[in-house]
Amino acid sequence: MDNRNGAPPELLPTQHAPSARFRLLIGIALASLLLGGCASPGEPHERKPVVPAAVTDLAAGQSGNDVVLTFTLPKGTEDRRPLERPAAVEIYRDFEALPGATEPNPSSPANPTLLVTIPAAMEDRYAEQGRIRYADALRAEDFAKHPDSILVYSVRTRASEKKSSSSSNVAEVRVYPAAVEIRDLKAEVTRSAVVLTWSAPQTTLTGSKPSLAGYRIYRADADSRTAVASSPAVSTPASTEGSGKLKSPLARIGESDGGSTMFQDQQFEFGKTYVYSVRSVAQYPGEMLESSDSNLITVAPRNTFPPAAPQGLVVVLVPTQGDTPAHLELSWAISPEADVAGYNVYRSEQDGILGTRQNTEMLPTPAFRDINVLPGHRYFYRVTALDRSGNESSPGEAVSGGVPAESQPTP
Repeated sequence: MDNRNGAPPELLPTQHAPSARFRLLIGIALASLLLGGCASPGEPHERKPVVPAAVTDLAAGQSGNDVVLTFTLPKGTEDRRPLERPAAVEIYRDFEALPGATEPNPSSPANPTLLVTIPAAMEDRYAEQGRIRYADALRAEDFAKHPDSILVYSVRTRASEKKSSSSSNVAEVRVYPAAVEIRDLKAEVTRSAVVLTWSAPQTTLTGSKPSLAGYRIYRADADSRTAVASSPAVSTPASTEGSGKLKSPLARIGESDGGSTMFQDQQFEFGKTYVYSVRSVAQYPGEMLESSDSNLITVAPRNTFPPAAPQGLVVVLVPTQGDTPAHLELSWAISPEADVAGYNVYRSEQDGILGTRQNTEMLPTPAFRDINVLPGHRYFYRVTALDRSGNESSPGEAVSGGVPAESQPTP
């Protein structure tokens, strides 16, 4: 009914006034809508960005013409909650003038320069023994544009687009141009050593002549399946990808001082497979800087070196004694080589001819009894040595002997 005087109309018999409880529920719903904004139901809303804890163990060091950074990724947030998903990594690098004195606590620049971002999905490529390892490859222009500078690095991680972690500790390093890597490393296997040779590098990354103090030699045990068995004088190249099949990491086994570009590895074993690398060492003020690895070579030494011929062969006639007929006893000097396993005896009736082998099995000792001799015949004997790899030496000097005929006097 229309009420023109503005007074509240009287309720019809079929209408009911809202209860107090109903009005309270309506109020709560309106308040929630106002506080929640205009987001549609079910739409995700990040009230507070996830911020990883700061990296605290960043370290930097020069290796060749790279600066190698290592650090551990955070596993929690800055408010000490577990980090539910991997965070991307942001690496910052800046050049600073070399100070007069080293600052005990270097500080990060106010506006550090982003060098590279490593997405979370790619971090496995840089993981090494539980830490991230990233190599910053320096260029010649880095040294040209920033002479007498130090490099300052810091790291941040990011789990949200809205906010990254705080900066890590600062890692600084004074860098120098290293000599270019050796590219012509070769190896030759001898009886007593693997002999490495190479050419001295003539320039650094910037084109200047390096002040070489010497070389450092590195070796690793490799899987024999990564290289074909090489002859004593042959080595095969090994790629850096193949180095992933090493049984052990490259370890320094020696040094070559001064201008020598040769090294003898006498601590090798036949039957094993090795990978070798050589790094030059340049002298800088207060620092010895290694180059990057040379070309890697794989060497699988095989023992194809026969032992020396036996010496001191003596042939002695033993006359008939009872039922034992006359025969010849042979003896010779023990071979001084450690890997000699035994000996063979050869006999001929003509001087200058090796003849046939008399022993059916290898003789473990330097002695032999020849009972298959005929009276009145003269025989020429020669002895060879065999090593554990089956290599047989050249025959020693021939020595003759024989059993006289019954009509001949015994000598």
